[in-house]
Amino acid sequence: QVQLEESGGGLVQAGGSLRLSCAASGRTFSNYVMGWFRQAPGKEGEFVAAIKWSGGILYADSAKGRFTISRDNAKNTVYLQMNSLKPDDTAVYYCAADSNRALIRRTPQVYDYWGQGTQVTVSS
Repeated sequence: QVQLEESGGGLVQAGGSLRLSCAASGRTFSNYVMGWFRQAPGKEGEFVAAIKWSGGILYADSAKGRFTISRDNAKNTVYLQMNSLKPDDTAVYYCAADSNRALIRRTPQVYDYWGQGTQVTVSS
């Protein structure tokens, strides 16, 4: 079992930045691919970015060039640095863990563990 807890969300003006953190506890953090997803009101959940234990990374097109995912295996924490935020980035952001450490996958259904989410609101 892995417990995930996100933090760092909030209200920011368009063009601003936020850094989300996801602290993991339980089983060995390095065994998991860690991903970030988001869900805006009335919309489907959306893949944002994911990172393997060894550092391989995948971004959604909407995140490329603006968001940076990273992880600190010693701290059991994954981060999402979000720059140049837009109102369309407004959503609840979720951290998730995938036990298939060999692959980076976009499909939320394959992720085994999820956090409770943190709200990000970007005002225009």
